[in-house]
Formats: sequence, C-alpha cells, structure tokens
Amino acid sequence: MAELTTLARPYAKAVFAEAEEKKSLDAWSDDLALLSTYASDAEMAKLLVHPSLTAAQQAQALIDVCGEKLNDAAKNLVHVLAENKRLTLLTEITALYEELKAQLQNAVDVVVTSAYALTETQSNKLAQALKAKLQRDVRMTSEVDESLIGGAIIRAGDLVIDGSLTGKLSKLAEAMKS
Repeated sequence: MAELTTLARPYAKAVFAEAEEKKSLDAWSDDLALLSTYASDAEMAKLLVHPSLTAAQQAQALIDVCGEKLNDAAKNLVHVLAENKRLTLLTEITALYEELKAQLQNAVDVVVTSAYALTETQSNKLAQALKAKLQRDVRMTSEVDESLIGGAIIRAGDLVIDGSLTGKLSKLAEAMKS
C-alpha cells in the first residue's frame, strides 16, 4: 500500500497544482472520482492491464467509458498514466488529491463507525467536539457496525480513536495475556 501511495503521490500533486492554478478543485474532484470509480471496476481493471492492448488503447477504453463527462485535462492525465503503466493508481491518486484539497480548505473527512445509528444531535455534538480537537472543519460520515457491541471508532486521516466495546475488550484480553 505504501508503495502504491509513493507511486501515486507525484501524479496527485501535479493534478492538485493544475487544479489550484486553474481554480478548478471541485471539477478535478469530480473527474478523479469518476475515473477512480470506473478504473476500480473488476472488468475495467482487467482491461487496463491487458498485455495485448497498447497504452493508447487502454487510455481510450477508460475515456470512452467515462463519456463526455471528462474535460481535456483529465483525458490527458489518463493518457499520461497509461503511457507510464499507472492507470491502476487512479484510486490512490484520487485519495491523495482529496487529502491535499482538504488541507488547503482546512477540512478533514471523518468516518464514525458505531454499533448503532447516531442521532442527529449525537452527530452534531461529535462533529463540534472533533472540530475543536482537530482545529479543522469536519465533514463527517457515519457507518453502523453491530459487531462493535457498543461505542464507536472514529477515523480522521491518520488519527483513529477506538472507543468501541469490542476494542476495549480486545485491549483487556491483551493485557491479561501479558
């Protein structure tokens, strides 16, 4: 995973610089999300690494699937990635681009996984607390995982806060073993 991130980083930075210069951060987000979605499809992924296809054919296949939704700069990115045999990095490039965009906008994406669905009041309180702690605007999404038994796991970039009952039981079991 770290290797893929290392390979994807220069492309993400280049796209981000282009988007920032042209003031098209949201348009690039849309284009990258679209490309990433199609490139991660199982059938398309096979096509993008098929040895009998040239780089131009692989790039054109992805561009054709996306239709008229891509701008010329995004199409050019696809061709560059295909020539360098890096089309499989689109998901990582998209994630890194979104991180750079969030840093610029002083925002962070937070995923809260809880045993039960959060109420709107709970979500708002948690978002305000995280905003104060992280000193950034918080874009929060919630997921439900009943296997947590109780509590929640909060993921914000590299920060992970495990307040789940399952996590606490695991820590207790580890402490008892040592």
